[in-house]
Amino acid sequence: MKKIVFLVFTIVLIICFITNKKEALIPSNAIRIRIIANSDDINDQRQKQEIKNEVSDLLYGKLTDVNKSEDAKKIITSNIDNIKAIVNKYTNDYEISYGKNYFPKKEYKGISYDEGEYESLVIKIGEAKGNNFWCVLFPPLCMIDENNISTARYKLYVTELLK
Repeated sequence: MKKIVFLVFTIVLIICFITNKKEALIPSNAIRIRIIANSDDINDQRQKQEIKNEVSDLLYGKLTDVNKSEDAKKIITSNIDNIKAIVNKYTNDYEISYGKNYFPKKEYKGISYDEGEYESLVIKIGEAKGNNFWCVLFPPLCMIDENNISTARYKLYVTELLK
C-alpha cells in the first residue's frame, strides 16, 4: 500500500512540474503603471514610449528608496500635476486615473500575469486602442528590469522591499 501511495504521489508531482506555468509573484501591495497608446500606429507607439520614458524618469527616482505602499501612493498622487505636464507636451487628448484599474491577463517572458483590478496609475492616450506598456511602479520593478540587473540581485532587492 505504501508503495502505491508513494507511486501516485510521485506521478502527481511529476505532472504538476511538467504542466506548471510560471506565474508572476507581484506583491499584493504593489502599485502598477499602465500607459495605453491611442493606436498601434508607429507615431502613436512612439508617443507612448516617450511619455513612458519621461513619467518613468520622474517617478522611479522618487520611489527608489520608498519602503511602504502608502508612501509610494502619496508620492504618485502628489505628482499627478507633473505627470499631466509631461503628457501635455505630447497631446491634450488623454485621461489619467489613479486607484483600482483593470489589467487584462498578460504573458511576458514566459510568466503569466492574472487579469484583475489593481492599484495603479493608468494613462490612456486618445482612444486608448493601441498596445500598452505596463509594469510595477512600487516596488520599483520596472526600473530594475530596465537596468538589466541580474536575477539574483533582483530577487534579493524584491525580498528586501517586501520585508
